[in-house]
Amino acid sequence: MNNEIDKKISILIAEDQNMLLGALAALLDLEDDFSVVGQAENGKEAYKRIEKLQPNIVITDIEMPQMTGIELAQKIKSNNLQSKVIILTTFARAGFLKRAMNAGVKGYLLKDAPSDELARAIRTVSGGGKVIDPDLIMETWHDQDPLTEKERKALQFVAQGLTTEAIAERLFLSPGTIRNYLSNAVSKLDANNSVEAARIARQKGWL
Repeated sequence: MNNEIDKKISILIAEDQNMLLGALAALLDLEDDFSVVGQAENGKEAYKRIEKLQPNIVITDIEMPQMTGIELAQKIKSNNLQSKVIILTTFARAGFLKRAMNAGVKGYLLKDAPSDELARAIRTVSGGGKVIDPDLIMETWHDQDPLTEKERKALQFVAQGLTTEAIAERLFLSPGTIRNYLSNAVSKLDANNSVEAARIARQKGWL
């Protein structure tokens, strides 16, 4: 019996919507070769369970409390954990896809995809492959993220309502340097100010 369990693809699901979390777990458990070994309602809880359970596959949304799905993937990658991440989200944005791929994500699917497509993606990723929604691949090709990591971080703080001085303190940089980052971002995004630049970047999925 234990050998049968060992052969199954172990899965942990991170999703902050309770109803969807339960439904997804029940759906995947119907597959003979899958075993849902854990569930989590936020990114930090998910990471703790991933460390403990070492699942083959982690299915996560992007927008979650305490730690986003992309941040979760980055942490899994930076700590050399073997779990492979599949993003399952409503966000069909090229910026999110590019950041997810850079974070080591192996699959990126939309929540309106058929359930059998998700099952196939899990098997493909478990076997060492990658699965990306084809429409997003085309969008990413035409919509490149122009921001540097420092410009992105500064805009993230702007989106949270922080002043230039407060951002400088957070990033251990001078206010003048932060103003330069924000000015560059505003120019690149053809925005009128840093607040508008942050809004545009968020809509594109670059924050």
